[in-house]
Amino acid sequence: MACCSLMGLNVQAQDGLRPRGDVNCDWRVSIDDLTDLIVMLLNGVKYHSLYTYAADINSDKSINIEDVTCLIEALLGGSLLPMPSYSGTLPVLYINTEGHQDIVSKEEYLHADWWLDAMGVEGYESIGSSEEPQGMQIRGRGNYTWTLSKKPFRIKFDTKQAILGMKENRHFCLLAHADDHYAKLKNTMAFELSRRIGLSYTPEQRPVEVVLNGQYIGLYFLTEKIRVDKNRVNIEEQEGEGSSTDELDGAWLLEIDNVKEDNTIYIKERNGAHVWYDWLWVTPHYPEDMTDQQRQYITQFLTSLNEAIYNPMKISTEWENYIDIDSLACYYIVAEMIDNIECFWGSCFMYKRSGSDSKLIFGPVWDCGNSFMRDAYDNVTDYNYFIYQQPCHFHNHWIEEIAKFPHFQWRVMRQWRLFYQSGFNGLDIDSFIDNHVAMIRKAWNCDAKRWKGTSIDKEAAKYKLNIHSKVAWLQSQWGYHSPVDTVPGEIYPQGYQYH
Repeated sequence: MACCSLMGLNVQAQDGLRPRGDVNCDWRVSIDDLTDLIVMLLNGVKYHSLYTYAADINSDKSINIEDVTCLIEALLGGSLLPMPSYSGTLPVLYINTEGHQDIVSKEEYLHADWWLDAMGVEGYESIGSSEEPQGMQIRGRGNYTWTLSKKPFRIKFDTKQAILGMKENRHFCLLAHADDHYAKLKNTMAFELSRRIGLSYTPEQRPVEVVLNGQYIGLYFLTEKIRVDKNRVNIEEQEGEGSSTDELDGAWLLEIDNVKEDNTIYIKERNGAHVWYDWLWVTPHYPEDMTDQQRQYITQFLTSLNEAIYNPMKISTEWENYIDIDSLACYYIVAEMIDNIECFWGSCFMYKRSGSDSKLIFGPVWDCGNSFMRDAYDNVTDYNYFIYQQPCHFHNHWIEEIAKFPHFQWRVMRQWRLFYQSGFNGLDIDSFIDNHVAMIRKAWNCDAKRWKGTSIDKEAAKYKLNIHSKVAWLQSQWGYHSPVDTVPGEIYPQGYQYH
């Protein structure tokens, strides 16, 4: 414990944490902080809870003249309200940016020192220390979530790290899940179901508490970033300039996106765009720097796939020359179980191995923040719908049309029966949720004091109710039609219509 006493002011602060009133970020409270606070007011600095929390002397969620009065009183012998702190039940990640600069850009990295205190949590090891920190680069990330007060970050360690038991890599995300009030279960459950159903790669995540520039900023999830790597999306890396046939047929990592990037590829869906959502936006993540030939190749590949999907003859299997049908079926099942109404609209990843006959494999699962959110968008509370059916706020590209193919219908039912019989029944949903809640409960409560939050038990109970209801409904739709080893022609005569 560190103690500072100035002009009668006595502030107790945990190591690595700044006290309230430390406006200039020097880990003590003095007349210099009063000067900086007055300058902030004169410059019209507004309250921003991620970075100016220490300057909110009276803890009223604003920076105003009352804070100046409170700081003067404290310096003359009064006291200060304690700053929020971590629970001590999860590892704590300390990050100090160079010059204690605020992280305000999603494009420009800041250099930062960091260390991890495992806090004695079984199975985890500490890395570095305040005396011997490690190096990293850090910047903002996210789209909607970047607009929230509790912000997510992208980090790049100076050296590969096998941090918190995850496979070594330099690239991770610090996800705030500030919009996940379902006990932080939206991504957590999606990742668990993805692993259980057997998608080839599912990102790992670990809950941590974060101290940024001496301020506790709450409960986060250190998460593997989706990228081409032997420990992530394990596909062959392309070499050369991407101009030869072999290089054009090389590996690809793509995302059906709802945000325009510099390299976005636009495809006219529905055989010709009529409204804005008829445009399919695809962002290539690998290769990172496409040549003109590579862009032409993948654009033609996606255009041909799109045409095959919208073939009016739904007994056609031409589209299956482009997509691995079982990966799509499994990906779709996970999306249905958590009612992720944004799937096939954004953050929908797919990858292609090298080779002219290779197909798009769907996954990994990512960004399931709109799970069980129909009530927020469409004023309904009943999740007994398929994700591509109305009412739905989002336009889910391709899946509505693909669901008309009888062979896809059968493969979905077959994968569902296999999963439900062998994988899903082996997953006790309530126990998994209860274990998750027990692990993060105290950190959740500390986070709630920092940011304002609700009861974790209340939110977990809501999530249990939602997922049990959706799974029961899916079982009524898919679970009783046929044995898993029945061939398609024996179930679906020509002209069969999906639900």
